[in-house]
Amino acid sequence: NKMRKKVKGRMAQLYGLTRFLTCVFSSYWSVLLQWATCFQLYLLTSVSVFQRGFRFRYGCEGPSHGGLPGASSEKNRKTYPTIKICNYQGQARVVVQLVTAMTPVPQLHAHSLVGKQCDKGICIADIQPKDSSISFPNLGILHVTKKNVAKTLEERMVEAFRLGYNCGVCIHPEIDALQGEVRMPRDPTGHMISSAASQQAKEMDLSVVRLMFTAFLPDSDGGFSRRLEPVVSEPIYDSKAPNASNLKIVRMDRTAGCVTGGEEVYLLCDKVQKDDIQVRFYEEDESGLTWEALGDFSPTDVHRQFAIVFKTPKYRDLNLQKPTSVFVQLKRKSDNETSEPKPFTYHPQIIDKEEVQRKRQKTLPNFQDFSGHGRGGGGLYRGGGGGGGPAAGGGGPGSGAGGGGKVPTTLYTSGAQKHNFAALCVSVCGADSRQLEALFHYSITGDSAYLLAPQRPLMTAQDEDGDTSVHAKHTTHTVRCQKEVLNLRNHLYQTPLHLAVITQQKEAVEALLLAGADPTLTDRHGNTVLHLASQQEGGMVQFLLRHMDLRGLLDHTNTAGLCAIHLAVLANQLSSLRELLEGGANVEAQERSCGRTALHLATEADNVSLAGCLLLEGNAQVDSCTFNGSTPLHIAVGRGSIKLTALLMAAGADPHKENFEPLFFREEEEEDEDEGYIPGTTPFNMAISTEVLQLLNGKEYEPKPPNRSAGKSAVSEPVKQQLCRALESEGCWENLAHSLGLGILNTAFRLSPSPAKTLLDSYEVSGGTVRDLLAGLRSVGDCKVLSVLEEALCHPDAQETPSNMTGEQIPCATSDLWTGRCCSCERGDKSLSCGFSLQVSLCALRFRI
Repeated sequence: NKMRKKVKGRMAQLYGLTRFLTCVFSSYWSVLLQWATCFQLYLLTSVSVFQRGFRFRYGCEGPSHGGLPGASSEKNRKTYPTIKICNYQGQARVVVQLVTAMTPVPQLHAHSLVGKQCDKGICIADIQPKDSSISFPNLGILHVTKKNVAKTLEERMVEAFRLGYNCGVCIHPEIDALQGEVRMPRDPTGHMISSAASQQAKEMDLSVVRLMFTAFLPDSDGGFSRRLEPVVSEPIYDSKAPNASNLKIVRMDRTAGCVTGGEEVYLLCDKVQKDDIQVRFYEEDESGLTWEALGDFSPTDVHRQFAIVFKTPKYRDLNLQKPTSVFVQLKRKSDNETSEPKPFTYHPQIIDKEEVQRKRQKTLPNFQDFSGHGRGGGGLYRGGGGGGGPAAGGGGPGSGAGGGGKVPTTLYTSGAQKHNFAALCVSVCGADSRQLEALFHYSITGDSAYLLAPQRPLMTAQDEDGDTSVHAKHTTHTVRCQKEVLNLRNHLYQTPLHLAVITQQKEAVEALLLAGADPTLTDRHGNTVLHLASQQEGGMVQFLLRHMDLRGLLDHTNTAGLCAIHLAVLANQLSSLRELLEGGANVEAQERSCGRTALHLATEADNVSLAGCLLLEGNAQVDSCTFNGSTPLHIAVGRGSIKLTALLMAAGADPHKENFEPLFFREEEEEDEDEGYIPGTTPFNMAISTEVLQLLNGKEYEPKPPNRSAGKSAVSEPVKQQLCRALESEGCWENLAHSLGLGILNTAFRLSPSPAKTLLDSYEVSGGTVRDLLAGLRSVGDCKVLSVLEEALCHPDAQETPSNMTGEQIPCATSDLWTGRCCSCERGDKSLSCGFSLQVSLCALRFRI
């Protein structure tokens, strides 16, 4: 029993000790697990790489001047890419490879690392046992030529697969499954690598790379096979690549503009990519960004990657009262990289540029009615001048009345000269007192005779030949003096003829021209009267061109290098443009800044009406070129304008025509290889939109059908047939077509079996309204058609329309001609007018072609 008790006691002690040790070991185990988690081995990039400003060099250039710097490098303190193995002390091997930057999963890059410890495009360095980090001070990047990308990439993949360095990169799904294993490629594997290299080479961006660091720890056999997870650096951009260089504004030809925008600015910059750059205007305050807008330009306005010609955007407040400062900067679309901002000032708009309104509002002195003295003849006789009013005075000394004495130009100290000078001072004071007295009497009486009387002695002043001003007037003929008065300029360099044209006073213009006013004189901007008239409506252009001698002004340019036809397009004056074309304006005239024709300007403004007028009525050459070889189609495609592209293609524009802008830029360092002819840029190369590309490929433009609401027709089919019969019987359909703006299609309508029906169908497609049709019929004159339509509208029951629709509602409604849909909200819609103009122009162009 004692033994049993002793054994039980020992067992109980052992059980308690076991439980105690279990608790202790479990606690220690959890702590060990925490320590193991904390001291997990991993790779860390302690010094990041320098992303921009490092140049990739070609093999022909030799070694690089200095290695790839670190992101924190300064002028006197260089740093280099550095990696560190955390929670580890001992020997290790680090492999550095170049991989792609823009792919979701890193892929091996064709470029090569060069420098110490680099071989076959990769860098292998060993970390010493006492160190845990290593830097790479001599890394350079060797740029491979385009034609060697696939071959170099295949060699790089084979080597990585052979050495087991393909971990973390994507080569081929079946090969990626063997990451970290060292093995020789077999025939199937080699074929997969070759196809993968060819495919990846097509999509590889040669202007940007990343560094991938992979650390290998020693194993029990002494080799380095224990791999840590790779670390990939930030993207490194080639400083010579246009889409990767630092953006910088070098110079602008203007740093201020009007709040209305639209002013042209020439900007010089470092290398940019024409389809990947924007000019951003913005304004900020304490709360952040308050306004942002983009400059207006197309890829054709970017010259050789170093200059941009753009138009300023409108400021957010057009009623600005004082100048305000904003900022302008370059912005890259692909990565939102921006340049250092530069200041730009917006000024309030000048409403009355020609100061006509200011002059009209000028208040004149209001004097009481006065019959005027007018006493004293003040005859023009030698020594005369007397007999004037009380302020006229006589011909005193030095007044020019008696002998025309000369004013001394040099002062002497002799007594005689002092006496003469004193006398001169007395005479000047006397003249001033007489002038003041004359002003005093004029202010009281309002009679201008008081102001003229003191000047009468000047009429007797003689020249070296003894001639007075009256003699000279008759000697040189009166007409000359009249012309000088007619052509006098104000401080804005405007003649009376300029102001008459600006204010559209045709009677005054006619009188001035008949009196001999010179129409060739220009204002401060170099504008003649024809330039000014072309920017206005009202038929002033046609009125001026009735004078045959003014037709010589059609080809004159102002100081901006613009002819009258260019100004008419820029001012969006269709009537003036037509009058200029009728007057013989040269539709192919090029403005002098960059060689744009009127068709180029209309395309830049995205104005279908003006472009159609130039093509149809002016027979403009659709493939006319600017100084850099760009056609209107280049501009339309570059701006993504579907309607202008359709119009120009219908007119026969060549989508394969090259301008002088190289399609790509050959690098000088590509082993001095001659790549032969570098093609220019065609509209096909510039097309981004799918719809634009389809139009360039020959697809016809298909307008979007208008939203026609459900309901009864405002004009039924029987009424339409009556209209057609009446139009054809009276033969007035041609005049109606002109009134509706479809006159250019009359030739096409004549070929139709029923011209009137074709006319009304075309008018229907273009979105015509009842009101416009009524107005057109009234402008044609009294005809049966008008009564037919008015009767149909006044008796809606005959058309099976709702009974509550009365004739009184028709005149005020702008209902659609065929559906009765209200279009009042669309009367000012630019897209509707644009669509109408495009339909008319396309129809006419198809017929002409």
